[in-house]
Amino acid sequence: MAARDPWFDNIKMTLVTLVVIGHSWTLLPQDTWNRWTYDFLYAWHIPAFVTITGYLSRSFAWTPPKLWALVRTVAVPYLIFEAALAWFRYQVGGIQLDQLFADPHWPMWYLSALFFWRLMAPVFLGLPKATALVVALVISLLAGLAAGNILDLARILGLLPFFVLGLTLSDREWGWVRSRRAAVAGIVGVAAVGAVTWWLNDWMPTEWYYYRSRYDALETSDLKAIGIRAMLLCIGLVGAASCFALVPRARSWFSTLGAATLVVYLFHGFFVLSAQYEGFPDWADRHIVWSFVVTTVSAIVLALVLAAPPVARTLNVAVDPIGWLERRRRALVARPESQP
Repeated sequence: MAARDPWFDNIKMTLVTLVVIGHSWTLLPQDTWNRWTYDFLYAWHIPAFVTITGYLSRSFAWTPPKLWALVRTVAVPYLIFEAALAWFRYQVGGIQLDQLFADPHWPMWYLSALFFWRLMAPVFLGLPKATALVVALVISLLAGLAAGNILDLARILGLLPFFVLGLTLSDREWGWVRSRRAAVAGIVGVAAVGAVTWWLNDWMPTEWYYYRSRYDALETSDLKAIGIRAMLLCIGLVGAASCFALVPRARSWFSTLGAATLVVYLFHGFFVLSAQYEGFPDWADRHIVWSFVVTTVSAIVLALVLAAPPVARTLNVAVDPIGWLERRRRALVARPESQP
């Protein structure tokens, strides 16, 4: 088995921590600062997350072992956590839900998207790189015209260019953003994305950054909407590349947490929803500055705790129950019989 690349583990853990932060920020009052920081984060951290997902999907093929692994590690967790989140929101939050499984609840869109992106991977890998990227771009730009919400299809197609980008980038091209020179450019890139999203904050709704709504629901003409999405794709690309360039390359304790990103992703929502149901937004409304600090620090701590090896190993039973059972069975078979 090839050794894990600490840089990619650092990227994965950084990005899933940002996911937890972003979801936690939904608990905050919507003043100008909070709206901008949220939009700034969503402009690039999900594109970066999807790009890394593409990179990690390069080995997928339509073979029985790979298809079974896709079902076991993506479809089964989707069914388990979609049901668990729905039950939690109904029983604890008193929220009436419909379209269970067909309309992914909150963070579950990613598993739905991952399932279909992986199935599409061999198709795009079979195309010349430039052709694959152009096809993905055209699909993304046109998806807002007609794509619906079943299994979050609109978002799957809207974010497709980032998945295909990660899927088709060579190791040599990834090396460009690992250089020290790229780190300097990354600082400039982050500043540029911050400035652009500050300008956009005055007139563009946050909904655009989710890539999930039809253009006609965003109250703009189709032609203008296509232009806005193209602009957001460029912003996401610059922000994602800047993020990759700034993430540390060395192996550290943080790198070891990168193996548990799915555990963090699937479990953090219960904690954020608990804070919402317990009235944290009311406290946040009364403490504008402190609530931002407390929420951000708490989100970081939550991500680190969920990814800690002892915690992640325990929770992984729910994330991959079939894999856990298979490992238990192999361990029992391999156990030597006791001698009389």
